[in-house]
Amino acid sequence: MEYSTFGRHVAMDAWGVDFDLLNDASWLEHQMVEAAKKCGATVLSVQSKQFEPQGATVLVLLSESHISIHTYPEKGFAALDCYTCGHTVDPMLAIQHMLEVLKPTQAFPKMLKRGEGPIEVVQPILTEKKEVTV
Repeated sequence: MEYSTFGRHVAMDAWGVDFDLLNDASWLEHQMVEAAKKCGATVLSVQSKQFEPQGATVLVLLSESHISIHTYPEKGFAALDCYTCGHTVDPMLAIQHMLEVLKPTQAFPKMLKRGEGPIEVVQPILTEKKEVTV
């Protein structure tokens, strides 16, 4: 069986997020696993780190690649990243879930189409409900 090298990589900076949400590695872990499920990915493992005095990093290893978040609660900022291989798992759905639960006042996503030659950068559009469209 021949596998496609196609993949989509979504990176998003989220600003204006509640301090307590960004400073709870356990809650973020749960939300990231839910995000992975919503996009149809297979979770292999989860690793997280709660920093002192604040901040968290969560990495969800997927069969299809990964989803991650790194937070700066004191700045209301989260850096999110989701890369999936193939055409069947949509990383935008994972990012959409995280937008819904984090409720940032501003979000700046970019999507990279990878694995088919030169990397193509796509600007997704966020609607009023923080929905992501391409």
